[in-house]
Amino acid sequence: MVSGLINANPVVYEKKERRLRNVATLPDEYVVEPIDQQEIFDHIRDIKDPEHPYSLEELKVITEDAIEVDDERSYVRVTFTPTVEHCSMATVIGLCLRVKLMRSLPSRYKMDIRVAPGTHATEAAVNKQLNDKERVAAALENPNLLDMVDECLAPSYG
Repeated sequence: MVSGLINANPVVYEKKERRLRNVATLPDEYVVEPIDQQEIFDHIRDIKDPEHPYSLEELKVITEDAIEVDDERSYVRVTFTPTVEHCSMATVIGLCLRVKLMRSLPSRYKMDIRVAPGTHATEAAVNKQLNDKERVAAALENPNLLDMVDECLAPSYG
């Protein structure tokens, strides 16, 4: 597997220190808490890169600044930056981001998963694939692809 890597020696960055969420004691357990940028980042920061033993945070594929949240409109946009312009795993990374958020957020949320402008050779095609419901559904019916996504989403204990 190592011989076929597109980016065999990626730059690895330090993880940001985890911040404790400011969760006040709610008077009513049924009060809906707003979802913010930090919460979205915390959901996706530990997703593993499909080709490397590093998280998307460690490779700076995702950053907290590249997340937009409009809780009132139930909208989340995550913009990610592949490590190389010809990253063959860009659609898999985007699919991992989408699946993790689909599994983590209330179903009312609309998600927009995008490659950062100018960072991928086939940016428009990747963005179109990642935000097309039918293509995403078809991809998730592929057992090999779903196994790859689940492996990237599996918690690491290292």
